[in-house]
Amino acid sequence: MPEEQRLERPSRWRRWRRRLLWLPLVLAAASVLQVAVLRFVDPPFTSFMAIRQVKALAAGDTGFRIAHDWRSLERMSRSVPLALIAAEDQRFAEHRGFDVEAIEQARERNEEGGRMRGGSTISQQTAKNLFLWSGSGWNRWLRKALETWYTFWIEVLWSKSRIIEVYANVAEFGDGVYGAQAAARTWFRRDADALDAAQAARLAAVLPNPKRYSVARPGPYVQRRAASIQRQMRNLGGEAYLEGL
Repeated sequence: MPEEQRLERPSRWRRWRRRLLWLPLVLAAASVLQVAVLRFVDPPFTSFMAIRQVKALAAGDTGFRIAHDWRSLERMSRSVPLALIAAEDQRFAEHRGFDVEAIEQARERNEEGGRMRGGSTISQQTAKNLFLWSGSGWNRWLRKALETWYTFWIEVLWSKSRIIEVYANVAEFGDGVYGAQAAARTWFRRDADALDAAQAARLAAVLPNPKRYSVARPGPYVQRRAASIQRQMRNLGGEAYLEGL
């Protein structure tokens, strides 16, 4: 083999190795840039929406359409973010993305054999809905690692009001129905700014499992949970609570 070819191969390998070493840093920087941009730009869709649409197409359901219509907090009933916080993350204003106490409580309830509940915060749910997937098995742990990374940067770069605004617009309230505005139009035939406390509580009551529970046909569990959410909304201080965000 000519001397020039023997020298070229190691040199080429070193270049590729340097590129591979830089790849994690480039991906990390890109993800942080994603979060920074979405602090100011309303996301037109999320990874969950894209995955749901692809699944519909793969199943041959070419008529399926995602229901989603962005509304800012100013164009949304204040009962909506309040109900979501009361239902999903009552220490939302206090933690920095992770609620260790809630995680431990969820673990204890699940070990006791009660209704399965997670300990994810609204910040974590926002990260998962925007950028990731549900997953199970080994890829669930990969998703959890990425969720932690995105949650950290969301809390660093966004305000609490921005977090709850995005979550209210990307949470899934029914199969293919994303965000409070689409949910309000689908089930109450009104805009999100016209929802009352009971309706907002019913939307929040189907989370985090909107495919199992129905806003349109609330069973005993959803009815009890909606009533509990309304009590928690009052315990938090009502709409005045949102001023602290």
